[in-house]
Amino acid sequence: MTLYQPFLDYAIARLHERLDLQPYPIPAGFESKSAIVGKGKNQSEVLTTSHAYQSAKLRQIRAAHVQGGDALQVLNFVIFPHLNYDLPFFGADLVTLPGGHLIALDMQPLFRDDPVYQAKYTQPILPIFESYQQHLPWGGDFPEEARPFFSPAFLWTRPKENEAVETRVFAAFKDYLNAYLDFVDAATPVTASQSLAEIEQAQLRYLRYRAEKDPARGMFTRFYGSEWTEEYIHGFLFDLERQLETAR
Repeated sequence: MTLYQPFLDYAIARLHERLDLQPYPIPAGFESKSAIVGKGKNQSEVLTTSHAYQSAKLRQIRAAHVQGGDALQVLNFVIFPHLNYDLPFFGADLVTLPGGHLIALDMQPLFRDDPVYQAKYTQPILPIFESYQQHLPWGGDFPEEARPFFSPAFLWTRPKENEAVETRVFAAFKDYLNAYLDFVDAATPVTASQSLAEIEQAQLRYLRYRAEKDPARGMFTRFYGSEWTEEYIHGFLFDLERQLETAR
């Protein structure tokens, strides 16, 4: 059992309970990929598995799970709503490297500077965020250019111990996910053409930023090569642009 497998198992089970979940197509070659890293006695296998679903209101629910022994564990779990809903994104980046744990949890807003949007989607989850701050303090430096894509309830922390990840981070993950699913329950379709155009632009802005700045690019390139990595990022992890081109 790897550190983040329970997170993934919980999320998939909870999504099945609360949504009419359907498979989302994973392009061939991306369901599972492994590589041998290191030399001699230090050789080990790194395995990356992909999981993807969709539902009536959610365009893509997807996870990339990297398992590379105690010093390398990653779960990137993101939910992208359909373009006719103003829902935020659900984002969980759970990373364990030789230097420690990096944890990022948020409902990333489409319109961060819109007070009406914030009142609808950020204010309700601030109490959850605040309840974890004492035990999961702010993780320090964060790129200035990334700030527009995160909400005031962004949980960014660097716990030292595995136990903190297994208990407090796992509890926060559950609370954020369940609060997000409550938002999904309540969401109604957007019909105004101006609003639909703004939602599409906001989603594309976020996806382009994430695809361009994906922190896993270097790691994946090292393991699996540049060609596989770029196709994985643009053809699966952040595929909206491709999907829109195909649809049009």
